[in-house]
Amino acid sequence: VQLVESGGGLVQPGGSLRLSCAASGFTFSSYGMSWYRQAPGKERELVAGITSTGGSTNYADSVKGRFTISRDNAKNTMYLQMNSLKPEDTAMYYCRGQLYIFDYWGQGTQVTVSS
Repeated sequence: VQLVESGGGLVQPGGSLRLSCAASGFTFSSYGMSWYRQAPGKERELVAGITSTGGSTNYADSVKGRFTISRDNAKNTMYLQMNSLKPEDTAMYYCRGQLYIFDYWGQGTQVTVSS
């Protein structure tokens, strides 16, 4: 089982990034997926989630209207489009897959928002 995040980097305030989470080793289309983030000295927090079919999504209040979560089950990949980035979005971003007792995490990709 693998979840591999990519797409992080350094971006200026107001900029955009698109994160990807490539899944393998499990039936991706059956799993609810989500993005979390953890900033230095802070607890890991839920950023956005999406159901197995992509029919329903949810967002943290801090990112509503700026971030969009999506998935392509044919490509076993989940995405997070991040627009209007702010310095407070700086964190390690992780993807997570859940189905019943099965719970998988990726290793994370760093997002730094700074001028």
